[in-house]
Amino acid sequence: MTDFDQVDFFTDPSLVPDPYPYFDHLRSKCPVTQATPFHVLAVTGYDEAIAVYKDPAFSSCVSVAGPFSGLPFGPGESDDVSALIEQHRGQVPMAEHITSQDPPVHTRTRGLLSRLITPKRLKENEEFMWRLADQQLDTFVDKGSCEFLADYAKPFSLLVIADLLGVPPEDHEEFRAVFALETVGELGKEAPTSHNPLEWLNEKFYSYLEDRRRTPRADVLTELAQAKHEDGSTPDIEDVMNLSTFLFAAGTETTTKLVSSAIRFIADNPGFEARLRADRSRIPAFLEETLRMESPVKSHFRMASKTTNIGGVEVPAGTTVMLLPGACNRDERKFADPNTFQPDRTNVREQIAFIRGAHSCPGAPLARAEGRISPHRILDRCSNIAISSEHHGPADNRDYSYDPTFIMRGLSELHITFTPLD
Repeated sequence: MTDFDQVDFFTDPSLVPDPYPYFDHLRSKCPVTQATPFHVLAVTGYDEAIAVYKDPAFSSCVSVAGPFSGLPFGPGESDDVSALIEQHRGQVPMAEHITSQDPPVHTRTRGLLSRLITPKRLKENEEFMWRLADQQLDTFVDKGSCEFLADYAKPFSLLVIADLLGVPPEDHEEFRAVFALETVGELGKEAPTSHNPLEWLNEKFYSYLEDRRRTPRADVLTELAQAKHEDGSTPDIEDVMNLSTFLFAAGTETTTKLVSSAIRFIADNPGFEARLRADRSRIPAFLEETLRMESPVKSHFRMASKTTNIGGVEVPAGTTVMLLPGACNRDERKFADPNTFQPDRTNVREQIAFIRGAHSCPGAPLARAEGRISPHRILDRCSNIAISSEHHGPADNRDYSYDPTFIMRGLSELHITFTPLD
């Protein structure tokens, strides 16, 4: 039996397939408790997480970096480390991205985002999703089986966000090649795999935006390039580039994990397929329960800028707080029988996979649309959807592999079989 008090959440491979017993152990001690050798304060309680999201005393400067931020201070410096955070913010990994920003910079960036992702643009993007779902299914549906992430979820999610941000259709294949490490067919050259994909994205979007500011066109990239802050000022190209890059990377990752988790639940539970096929209006609630059971974001972080408390637990200024959405979404004080998938759970929309407060996920409507459209078209074109026992073992002893990261929770591969309906 694993001694959960001794494991390192950030490096222990035993927690990758199923972290939920570890989360339950932490919560049984206290919904807010010290954890891991790095002494982060782990939040596994639903109400306690909501309190953190709403408390301005918690800085998002370490949102991604957590205890590996490199900040030269910690708890005990003083009861207010706000000035120290600002002094050293630039050295924190991902500091330039919206996820690590605090007001007023975050408020300004978020305002720019609302001008980039408009209801009109989202509607156009959703129309693209319906076409893309069929195009992607066309590549494998006749075979009666697939590796779902490579054949559908990854290319679908990537091209959806590419379309939303206005990447020209002629460049879609190159984007797929860089992120899937495939050959760029019609370009006749190998994908630039020596690049860090995020650095490649930065270069690509900077080039797009610079070109559109110099020579405007009637396209979405021009709208991105010409977007203004709420006060009418023009943002630096780097700011728009960083926002575009972050949206692209984050949107691809989270929706890939959401869609693949939803299909796993359907394929592993024949009754779910019959239920959704009979009444498609159940799909949105089914997706919310998928998000609750398998939150794509496994962990993210805050730092207490001032001494405060969470749920009665004192939090000294400078403390790194680790929020665990997947744990909070299985808090039995909020969700009855939390480890059981219940498609008709009445309070499921209160799950916090997309976080809450000022940093609530701006791409949530996009992810929900992808998660809704994909099962619709898959059910239209496939029946008898099942997990491949050859790859994942028998129904009573499934073996799934998950990405070995402490930040995200998602399948590494998913082999399914089905009967084509075309």
